[in-house]
Amino acid sequence: MTLNQFTFEHIHNAGLVASATDTYIHYHLPDMPLYYDSNYIAFKKMPTVSEFQKAEQTLKIYHSVRDQHHLKFTFPENEPIPKEVKAYLNRNDYDTGFLELYVLDPKDFPEVLPSADVQVSLVTADNLKELLHLHRIIDEQFGKEFAAQKQKMHIKNFSDPNVVQLVAHCDKELAGTVDLIVNEQTVEIDGLYVLVEMRHRGIGTQLQRWLINQYPDKLVILVADGEDTPKEMYQRQNYNYISYQYETVKT
Repeated sequence: MTLNQFTFEHIHNAGLVASATDTYIHYHLPDMPLYYDSNYIAFKKMPTVSEFQKAEQTLKIYHSVRDQHHLKFTFPENEPIPKEVKAYLNRNDYDTGFLELYVLDPKDFPEVLPSADVQVSLVTADNLKELLHLHRIIDEQFGKEFAAQKQKMHIKNFSDPNVVQLVAHCDKELAGTVDLIVNEQTVEIDGLYVLVEMRHRGIGTQLQRWLINQYPDKLVILVADGEDTPKEMYQRQNYNYISYQYETVKT
């Protein structure tokens, strides 16, 4: 595949298809009802206000009987939200943002020397508890119940042959982690996170360096928050911007 052939459909989605219409696909993840990214409606085409309201009511009923208190919708790739739909979202207290899709050819990644201070390790049965401890610290900022559900997902990922989990230490202190979703042609960077107090020490770069060295023949794909600073790191590292996608959430 060429870089420009990639779309958001190539990004891993843990959610299962609960239903589908001509207008949208509804994803649901029973094991993690608090995980917004796998419990939402994805519009196949840009909805009118009335189409959005219909889908909104469907999702609201579905979530309410399952004790889910959020609504999330994604919109078609590379399409701006129409003014009338945007006005409806604003009136009804939705938080709207956008994601950006990036792809990297490993040969374009800047040369990075090993760091004496940062050590990257593959997660095995010997250090799985350390990974789970780190993720609990990360995930509890979104609530203890959410963190408990995510623990199950991290353990499930550990058993998945297509998922590679890494942890990074800086000066022998736990510092960061990332999941790599490995496919035939690509490696997807998922959930790259560095603890706040450990940032700006090259830890994210060293995690990616491990990936580039391990999978030199696979394209690297990822999604970044279009309004957050990490995407600037990816741009400096020669990732290619491919497309954007709007999403909206109400809690």
